Amino acid sequence: MNFEKNLIKYFPHIINKQKLQFFTLYDLYSNWNKKINLISRNDIENLYERHVLHSLGIAQVVSFCNYSTILDVGTGGGFPGIPLAILFPNVQFLLLDAIKKKIRVVKKIAYTLNLKNVECKCIQAKHENGQFDFIVSRATMSLQKLVTLTKKNISKNQKNTIHNGFLCLKGGDLQNELKPYKKKVVEYKLNNFFQEKFFETKKVIYLPV
Repeated sequence: MNFEKNLIKYFPHIINKQKLQFFTLYDLYSNWNKKINLISRNDIENLYERHVLHSLGIAQVVSFCNYSTILDVGTGGGFPGIPLAILFPNVQFLLLDAIKKKIRVVKKIAYTLNLKNVECKCIQAKHENGQFDFIVSRATMSLQKLVTLTKKNISKNQKNTIHNGFLCLKGGDLQNELKPYKKKVVEYKLNNFFQEKFFETKKVIYLPV
């Protein structure tokens, strides 16, 4: 994948600082992945397509306004939070994960990239009490479990073009998982935004609150 070419094609308004941050990700994750399994070691060559660009699928659904607050639940190696924080430097991100060694590395990655809009916590989502405009996740848990644990964290103050709520990256057959929310949930197929074959079954699931 020619990430530089495709990044500019899909996100033509990014500035040089953001390009440099994105292009730094491969070396950062390659080096850290040798020490701790942030992503599958067999998948590091697909970092940009399957992790970075996939994370940015959320940005195809909503362009967060300045000073929005985003909670990334179960961030793992920093996805989708890190790529979104690069793309939206004036938006505040809190990245949560219960695995201490992963959060420790994600903190160092954010520091290396000079992402001053990123905070990381080693904590279970049920113990986080902050208020946020959106909660994002990437195949962390079922939507129902995520809603149960974190609906308390959705702010009632609206500032974006869409209502506050959940933005989840998922794939495959979601019929049963989304059934309880069928009257409210919106499915965005990522192959409508990205041409790569990987995105044929990938979606952003938006549940307003």
